[in-house]
Amino acid sequence: MTSLSQIDLIVVVVYAIGIFGLAQWVSREKAGHAKDSSDYFLASKALPWWAIGASLIAANISAEQIVGMSGSGYAIGLAIASYEWMAALTLLIVGKWFLPIFLKNEIYTMPQFLEQRFGPTIRTVMAVFWLALYIFVNLTSILWLGSIAVTEVAGVNQDVALIGLGAFALVYQLRGGLKAVALTDIVQVALLVFGGLVISYLTLSRIGGDAGVLAGFTRLTTELPEKFDMILSPDNPFYKDLPGLSVLIGGMWIANLSYWGFNQYIIQRALAAKSLPEAQKGVVFAAFLKLLMPVIIVLPGIAAVLLAPDLGKPDQAYPTMMGLLPAGLLGLVFAALVAAIIASMASKINSIATIFTLDLYAKWKGVQSRAEDDAGKAANERKLVLVGRITAVVATILAILTARPLLGSLDQAFQYIQEFSGFVTPGITVIFLLGLFWSRATEAGALIGAVASVLLSFVFWFPADWGGSAALNAVPFMNRMMIVFFASLVLAIIVSLARPARADSNRITMQGVSFGTTIGFNIAGMIVIAILTALYATWW
Repeated sequence: MTSLSQIDLIVVVVYAIGIFGLAQWVSREKAGHAKDSSDYFLASKALPWWAIGASLIAANISAEQIVGMSGSGYAIGLAIASYEWMAALTLLIVGKWFLPIFLKNEIYTMPQFLEQRFGPTIRTVMAVFWLALYIFVNLTSILWLGSIAVTEVAGVNQDVALIGLGAFALVYQLRGGLKAVALTDIVQVALLVFGGLVISYLTLSRIGGDAGVLAGFTRLTTELPEKFDMILSPDNPFYKDLPGLSVLIGGMWIANLSYWGFNQYIIQRALAAKSLPEAQKGVVFAAFLKLLMPVIIVLPGIAAVLLAPDLGKPDQAYPTMMGLLPAGLLGLVFAALVAAIIASMASKINSIATIFTLDLYAKWKGVQSRAEDDAGKAANERKLVLVGRITAVVATILAILTARPLLGSLDQAFQYIQEFSGFVTPGITVIFLLGLFWSRATEAGALIGAVASVLLSFVFWFPADWGGSAALNAVPFMNRMMIVFFASLVLAIIVSLARPARADSNRITMQGVSFGTTIGFNIAGMIVIAILTALYATWW
């Protein structure tokens, strides 16, 4: 356990006060203007590219990524970085192929897209599903694993950490909504990147001694060559977690497309862009930040193999490396860790409020939000914002109360969450890809695809000692997702062809949608691809 000195505590307190104050400052409105649903849930559809890119990363990176992925670096090595590096390529696809359709059709939530493309039933079903997943899986996991990280580093009682993190994340975004989250995320990400680079620098310097950082990195690659294999072979003990080429051409694509393209919690930032080119610049910025993440997160975990070879658990690697920091700097890096937790939680809370208010409450009450109709017909904007805030409070309280009962007894909480999410990821990817690019897809086909994803994944997962198939259970997680994806896709296509929809059921227009991108986007995309090619060619 790392101990924070008085100067460290002062740094953390100053950060907390500063970021809270900044959030309230950017949340202010012009005199005489009352915040409406577009302001609260979509930041007035005026986010600049730098806020979009930073907020995408801040929403994504939290304690489970920092602590968990660093621990995976300690146990597995650089191969775990594929989650970050392949996400960079996925973001380019999202920017070029998905965002033009979403923004042209003025989509503000993913359930809304499903209704306009398929029908009202799937909107309600998926909205309820996403709310349950976000509150009882994602929000609780961020809160629980974040509280563990804070407890291990600062020695704070975990229940106090749970309540403190939840309350701060709630109050931080309660007034301003997405605008408060997104416009302060540039500070959060800057602190996260700086803190991570400092740890990487100090750990490599400690390994390299008088010869410096480069010598430290050279020593790592020389003494631990097995930790720098990007594509694991079948005889590797961690092959089931990262099954060889599946990270490049297999199941990782299913997870990445679902997460970065169709996840309200993530895509909401791009939907709030002032224009399509601005949104595309934002995702390119996020892609470059993704290339940097393994240096910040994974490298300290690999360095810990030499600096702390006898750790009880791999997940202790990052907190242990933080112990190398001097007083003051430790407080700054700890503030970066807390920043990642708070930013991710605040983003999740706002997305929960958005889906409940606009996809369930507004539809139930027959209210059109200003985000959906600029005329604001029959809209009670203040009530929608109030409902969103109440939803945020309720969701946070539920997460605080259920985090320990749901996750407290699990030894591998992060892996369990990934496994659970993998049940539905193939189905979600099927629904949206068909909805975006196949005009004959129907609501019945989409529902069958979603249900098949869960049922087929359960067949693979069901343990052999409970009566399941040992052969199916042994299939690596990523390969399972790919198999389930194609099976669900075939079923969705068959049902769609067997039960054609009415001609007016599809209200998503492709008229005026252009997949052409700017020269700047194309050049940046080529640079990202070139860097990825060089990285995998070097450590294949």
